[in-house]
Parts: sequence; structure tokens; C-alpha cells
Amino acid sequence: MRHVENIGTQKPYSVIGLGTWQFGSKEWGYGGGYDEREAGRIVARARELGVTVFDTAEVYGFGRSERILGKALAETGGTDDVVVATKIFPVLPTAAVVQQRGVASAQRLGVRTLDLYQVHQPNPVVGDGTTMRGMQALRDVGVVRDVGVSNYKLARWKSAEARLGSTLLSNQVQFSLVQRAPLAEMLPWAQRTGHVVIGYSPLAQGLLSGRYDRDHRPTNGVRAANAMFLPENLDAAKPLLDTLRDVASAHDATPSQIALAWVVHPPNVVAIPGASSVEQVESNVAAAEIRLTDDEYAGLTAAGEAYQPLTGIPALPKLVASRRRG
Repeated sequence: MRHVENIGTQKPYSVIGLGTWQFGSKEWGYGGGYDEREAGRIVARARELGVTVFDTAEVYGFGRSERILGKALAETGGTDDVVVATKIFPVLPTAAVVQQRGVASAQRLGVRTLDLYQVHQPNPVVGDGTTMRGMQALRDVGVVRDVGVSNYKLARWKSAEARLGSTLLSNQVQFSLVQRAPLAEMLPWAQRTGHVVIGYSPLAQGLLSGRYDRDHRPTNGVRAANAMFLPENLDAAKPLLDTLRDVASAHDATPSQIALAWVVHPPNVVAIPGASSVEQVESNVAAAEIRLTDDEYAGLTAAGEAYQPLTGIPALPKLVASRRRG
């Protein structure tokens, strides 16, 4: 497993981590058996394969994801050699609330120290000054090791770091072949300054796996509510998926693995795909060893730029109609 270099953290950050939104969350439709059996097996296998970054959030399953992940880590060797990352849902992220919620997350995870504690969303009303005071207080007493944010624009990431008064290590943002915004300014800045971009939904919720087309669409859960899976968007994705398949063939890999390899090709990136099975986590981890050529990386990037899905407000009527038919 490769690790992110030149970030100065106490523990190594694997370039492929494990996202655990699906643990304890009904939105994915995996069923109770998944939480009781498969989640633990996934964590155990991820650790065996060298994954060190395990990401969750208090809002995932209203704390259940943290409890499931904490139990799985405790049963597979503890947390001394892994990065336990979670996020506060910033309904009212004042300093006092941040401190209280950080302690609660640590208790659910069964750890003394959260290796990475992140602000899940920028709050439009509460400024980062009070939030970062809470984060610093948690660091002062050892409840938090490193602080991060999520879904922040670069300017606000920098501003929040200034208010923290020390390195604000990471920003967790959507990053995939169909969500390439971090490439423009955020990632180059992170590379220059020793920060980390943590890419969530690196497979665009499965769009980039090549499993779906207009005749094979998701029918429930999070994916069914995603405009990317509208028939016209699946049709539009065909050239991109064909490019992924071509590159995958050259590497004896899958489209999913190539899509992940594209995300972690640049320095200072951690991708945190979820996994529905042990086999999927094995596939995800194998992507870390795929080295794309410059031409392959450029070709995939160009194919991603050429994909122009119908999204936002224009997609809503079609998405509503699609859900009604479903």
C-alpha cells in the first residue's frame, strides 16, 4: 500500500482508505446482516491489505457507523496503527458544541484520541473562528490529533486554518473523474503546503464501475436519487466508460480500479471508497498499485471533461418522474 508523502502526520495515511457511510445507514439498502457481519469482515480485510485511513461521521446512521467501525477496529487489533477519522455535523458548531460532540464521537468509536476530526459542512451562519476554538481545545486535552474540514472551498479552508492557528490538515471533498474541481486550485495548493485532499465518492457512487446503463439502473437507496443515473446521463457516460474499459484492459484491471487509480495518481490525495463486500475492498486496495502513464491519465481526464451530465435544477423533473416510475 502506498502512503501520502510529506504531510508530517504521526501515522501514515494510505492513499486508499475506507469510507464507512454505509455502516449502520439505511440509505444504502444493504440490510441488517451487512452491519452485523460484513462490516467487520470488510474492516478486518482492509487492515490486512494495508489500509490505514478509516473515515466515518456522527451523522452516518446517527452514530451507528461510528459504533460499528469502533467495534470492528477494536476486534481486529485496536487503533494504534490506523487513522480514525470522523466528522462533526455542524448544526451549531460553536466552540462548546464542538468540544461536546468530539468527546461523544470518541466515546462511540471507543478511542481516547480521534486522529482526524473534521467539520462535515461549512456553516453559513456560524463562523469558523468559534468552531476552530473548539477544535483547538480538543487538541489541547488530547481528544483530537489533527483537524480537518469537508466540503470547504479553498479560500474558506485557508481562512479556517488561519483561525485555528496551525495546520488544518485536510479537506474532504467530492473528487472523481466526473467531479474534478479539486484539480484546478485546491490540489496544487495542498501539494505545495503539505495538506491532504480526501476524495469521497471517488467512483461517483458506482457510476464509474461500468455496471450501470439505461437498462440496468439502481432502483433504491442513495443511487436511485442521484441524477447521474438518469437514462440520458448513463447514455452520455458511455464514452467515458469505454475509455475506462480500454485503460483497464491494458492493466488487467477493472474500470473501478482505473477510476480509483486516476484519483490517487496525483500526490497528496487519499480516496475513501466504500465497500459492500470483502471482494470490493480487495479490488479497491489493488488500485493503489496501478501506475497510469501520463498519456493514460491525460486521456482519462479528457474523457471526464467531455462528459456533460444533466444535473441540478434542470434534472429535477426527470429525476422525480424516474422515481415515480420506479
